[in-house]
Amino acid sequence: MNDKRTIGGTILKVENVSVVFGGVKAVSGIGFEVREGEICAIVGPNGAGKSSMLNVLNGIYCMEPGGSITFEGVKHYKIAPMQAAKLGIGRTFQNLALFKGMSVLDNIMTGRTLKMKSTFIEQMFYYGRPHREEMENRQKAEEIIEFLQIEGIRKTLVGKLPYGLQKRVELGRALAAEPKLLLLDEPMAGMNIEEKQDMSTFVLEVNRELGTTIVLIEHDMGVVMDISDHVVVLDYGRKIGDGTPAEVSVNQEVINAYLGVAHEG
Repeated sequence: MNDKRTIGGTILKVENVSVVFGGVKAVSGIGFEVREGEICAIVGPNGAGKSSMLNVLNGIYCMEPGGSITFEGVKHYKIAPMQAAKLGIGRTFQNLALFKGMSVLDNIMTGRTLKMKSTFIEQMFYYGRPHREEMENRQKAEEIIEFLQIEGIRKTLVGKLPYGLQKRVELGRALAAEPKLLLLDEPMAGMNIEEKQDMSTFVLEVNRELGTTIVLIEHDMGVVMDISDHVVVLDYGRKIGDGTPAEVSVNQEVINAYLGVAHEG
């Protein structure tokens, strides 16, 4: 782990969050805290409720009454996706949600939408503020492209890129919004070893160089143990582990449910 960061106070506090679909609880009374500047991994078997938890954090799913999310000291009992984005909560998805017919640069530029303040009338005439905003946003997009080392494909249509690079572009689009909290839903799923190593490096760099707090879902426990400060373990919608990677790795309930049953002798 890098030692250049400063881990601050609690930036995110989840309390008694439940999600119900047709009477089935996908998430049941979950609570945990994330500190500013850390990388928190949410892990667990398939169907444990991990993606549902992320969907609550950025407003895609509504939590049941009695639950709350406190972000930067403000408690929310209901949150919408646009509100989450404006608060500074960014998100990537398990299934790529890129514009395949647009270039890498244009995809990343779409992440700057909330930074545009000019009115529709101003944009029609493209004079003054709209022009300045586009130049500023394009400069920011170019900085992200350089940061992610994808300068050589900046004009390439995303649909023509291999899967690993598409995942990197999606990370770039999320970064374009300059999130304070970045939610990554299986950023390394479907990647080979080399691609996983590259993505792990970029996740660490986003955390270290940009100071972004990260909550990620990841199945590769080697990756989780290498890059995470804090691990939350879910199983059948409930929390069964919460602590440092070292603490979670010796938690017997976690071992039985997810890491593999320990044998005596």
